[in-house]
Amino acid sequence: MPSVTLYHWEPNANSGKPMLALMEKGVAFESHYLDLLNFDQHQSDYLAINPQGTIPAMLHGDRVLTESTAIMEYVDEAFAGPRLMPEDPRDRWRVRWWMKLMDQWLGPSFSMIGWKVFVGPAVSSRDPALLKAAIERIPLPERRLAWRKAISGEFGEEELKESQRRVALGIRMLEQELEKRPWLASHEYSLADINGFNLAYALPLAQPALSNDELTPNILRWLRAVYARPATKACWAMGRTSMVKRVEILEQPHIGAGKIA
Repeated sequence: MPSVTLYHWEPNANSGKPMLALMEKGVAFESHYLDLLNFDQHQSDYLAINPQGTIPAMLHGDRVLTESTAIMEYVDEAFAGPRLMPEDPRDRWRVRWWMKLMDQWLGPSFSMIGWKVFVGPAVSSRDPALLKAAIERIPLPERRLAWRKAISGEFGEEELKESQRRVALGIRMLEQELEKRPWLASHEYSLADINGFNLAYALPLAQPALSNDELTPNILRWLRAVYARPATKACWAMGRTSMVKRVEILEQPHIGAGKIA
C-alpha cells in the first residue's frame, strides 16, 4: 500500500477536512504541519509539491492531490474503513449539495470573518518589509489580495455585512436541516458532517447570539456529537495554535446567548 503524506495547517476549515476523513477511515499518514501564519505554504519546497501554494495537499504514493473536498472523496474511495458516503443516491446528492454550499457560499463568509478576527491580527505586528516580501511570493493573486486586506484591516463594511448575512442564513438552514435527521445529509455520519463541522465547530463561540442551546438546539446537538467521536478528538489534538482551543466550548453542557468561553 503506498504511503500517505498530508500537508496541512490547523484542524480547521480546509486542512481539517482531509485530516478528519483520514482519521475516520483509520488511515495512517505522515503529518507535515505548515504554519500558515509563517507563510510556510509559499516556501519553495512546498510550492514544488503544490505550485498554487494552497493548503492542504496529500501525497498517496506518486499521486499529488489538492482541494480539500476532492481529497476527502478520494480518501473515502481509495481506502478501506467505514464508508463516509451513504448508499442511497438521494442521500449522496444531499451530501454533495451541502459540501458545495459550504465550499462556495458559506465557507468563504466564515473565512472572511476569521481572517479579520484571527489571521490578520496574528501577523499584522510583524516587520512590514518581511510581510510585503512574503505576500509577493504568494502565487495566486486572489490570495495576495486577501492577505493584504487581512493585515491592513481593509475588508470593507459591505463585504463584512454580506458575510454576516450569509452566516446568519446558513445557521438557519443548518438548524432546519438538522431537525430532520441526526446527521447533516443522511441518517449516517458522512463527509457532509466532516465538511460542515470543520467550518461550524466554533459557531457558539464566534456567533453566540445566533447559535446557542436556546436558538439552535439541533446545531449544538450535532456539533457535540461530531466532537465526541474519537477521530475528532485525535484530529483536534494535532492543533498547535490557540485556534484549536475554540472547540472546547462544545464541552460545556449548556451554551446560552451571549456566552463566550
